Amino acid sequence: MLKGLIGKKIGMTQIFDEQGIAFTVTLIEAGPCYVTQIRVPEKEGYSSVQLGFGEVNPKRLTNGELGHLKAKEISPVRFLREFHAKNHGLSVGDKVTVADAFAVGERVDVIGVSKGKGFAGVVKRYHFHGMNATHGTSDRNRAPGSRGSGTTPGRVYKGARSSGHMGVDRVTVQNIKVVMVDAERNLLAINGAVPGGKGSLVMIKESRKQ
Repeated sequence: MLKGLIGKKIGMTQIFDEQGIAFTVTLIEAGPCYVTQIRVPEKEGYSSVQLGFGEVNPKRLTNGELGHLKAKEISPVRFLREFHAKNHGLSVGDKVTVADAFAVGERVDVIGVSKGKGFAGVVKRYHFHGMNATHGTSDRNRAPGSRGSGTTPGRVYKGARSSGHMGVDRVTVQNIKVVMVDAERNLLAINGAVPGGKGSLVMIKESRKQ
């Protein structure tokens, strides 16, 4: 079976096991997802399964998206994501639920888009140390300091860490444990934090670093 789902981050809470130990968890509404396309090496050059998540009004989709789904007789879904998989045993139109994909104790990778922080300085963005608070540095406490290098090259190299837009990046949290699977409510409890804010889209995959 395919070890992958699309979901929506609900928020964080804590749950207790039989010994009374508390686990900080992130709740994800994972699935149900529908198989919208299957790619095979003979045609596309690789093996993967495309899943759709989140039923939506057809008016909110483009004609290309609607045509892609209607050709396979699938109801309109808002999000489409691809998961590399072999020997998955799925067909177009199949429904994949959280109980089918994951079990308690498994390790997964969660992919999401981090929260946007706007324009940030180097101390917040890259954890620069900053300068002394004394010895005359009255307004340089959080400045990056000198980054150029003399006559040669006499400029700052491209890609140097500097202040700028922070967040809204694709982030993968690896090898985290599934603590709870609620098949009735399509809920997945993941130990620890995952990228993104409440209501943001996430992809849950089988961990690559078991």
